[in-house]
Amino acid sequence: MPGNEWQYNNKLSFKFDVTDTTSFYRLFFILRHTEAYPHSNIWVVIYTKKPGANTFDKMRCEIPLAEPSGKWMGRGMGSIWEHRYNFSGNLKFLQKGTWEIQFEQNTRINPLPEVLQVGLLVEQHPMRDMNRQP
Repeated sequence: MPGNEWQYNNKLSFKFDVTDTTSFYRLFFILRHTEAYPHSNIWVVIYTKKPGANTFDKMRCEIPLAEPSGKWMGRGMGSIWEHRYNFSGNLKFLQKGTWEIQFEQNTRINPLPEVLQVGLLVEQHPMRDMNRQP
């Protein structure tokens, strides 16, 4: 993030191709921030566009980043913390093609300080693997 700040108008876009509609997928919002991040959560608007669509579906999510005690969740190294939030559950894509996900910061503060990186992780799991414990 430029200046380690996430502006409202900085909507981040990620595209990925789906070729297998028989597998399950998990979609993760990835956030890296410094220890000085001023909140125990983050609000994000997630936009999803199917292949061939002209519009996005929209959902607003509150993502917890710290326990009530103030201890950061996720993984930390030094003063940097990384969180992976599964916002999709286990889903199947019913349509092959290029999908697009966008993330928009929707917290009360603009710009949101101490945000280093935001990303999307797409994990594919064959149906037989979904009953295994992580």
